[in-house]
Amino acid sequence: MTPPTIRPLRASDPAVIAAAFAAIGWSKPRAQYERYLAEQAAGERDVFVAWVDGGFAGYVTINWHPEYPPFRAEGVPEIQDFNVLPAFRRRGIGSALMDAAEALARSKSTVVGIGVGLDPDYGPAQRMYVRRGYVPDGRGITWQNRTVAYRDQVLVDDDLVLWFTRGLSE
Repeated sequence: MTPPTIRPLRASDPAVIAAAFAAIGWSKPRAQYERYLAEQAAGERDVFVAWVDGGFAGYVTINWHPEYPPFRAEGVPEIQDFNVLPAFRRRGIGSALMDAAEALARSKSTVVGIGVGLDPDYGPAQRMYVRRGYVPDGRGITWQNRTVAYRDQVLVDDDLVLWFTRGLSE
């Protein structure tokens, strides 16, 4: 396999990305990537896209103004919406995307954050983040960006998150 090409999101990408995810049954509409383009142009978010042999393989975003209150208050950029198509996993594409995101974050911050879901589908991501040096931020878990307190009942879905940070001077 040829090494991935990692580059910023372009205006021609939203339709291709949305179609690739639709082909595997994931709901990731074109409008999402058009919004990302607008946010990228406004300096609110950066998006890196991976291409392998001319085909779309995955992407990651960096949100410079995250919704998670501690990250927002401390100016910690958040890596968000990190996806590699299943056919391209375990080939170093995710690592290449994370390397690009962390390098850009390092140019503006000494710390980067990431939130990860807690259901089993997120197991490989949880392991990868730990291997890359991410540690829990020590504030517990959140559901819809609100801290979950002892005895709270919450829905286990994509909004149930454990937050991690990584120092970038490492």
